[in-house]
Amino acid sequence: MTKGTSHRPERLAGLIQEAVAAALTTSVKDPRIGFVTLTAVSLSADAKHAVVRVSVLGTEEEKTRALEGLDSARGFLRGHLARTLVLRSVPDLRFELDRGLEHAQRINQILADLKRDES
Repeated sequence: MTKGTSHRPERLAGLIQEAVAAALTTSVKDPRIGFVTLTAVSLSADAKHAVVRVSVLGTEEEKTRALEGLDSARGFLRGHLARTLVLRSVPDLRFELDRGLEHAQRINQILADLKRDES
């Protein structure tokens, strides 16, 4: 770590991820959200904006509905963050679909098919 660098953005992103995940499992009752996993949170340099990456199991339609449900719950989630975390300002939340798990599963399937074809 160089002099003057701080781990605060990473710590704050982790705290936001934990608090949003907790709120989704205990307080948000929107049926559109379904099974959502928070995979990462990244903050802007000024910590006024947070991108919350989510993985959603299901069809493309279910994924779209889950993102709509998350967008609908954004105000509630920001309020939850304000009550849970001691911050000067609560970042604006933006939800994005994380397709990393889907890509990994697809690659594994292709490799398994190739291995089976070699046999």
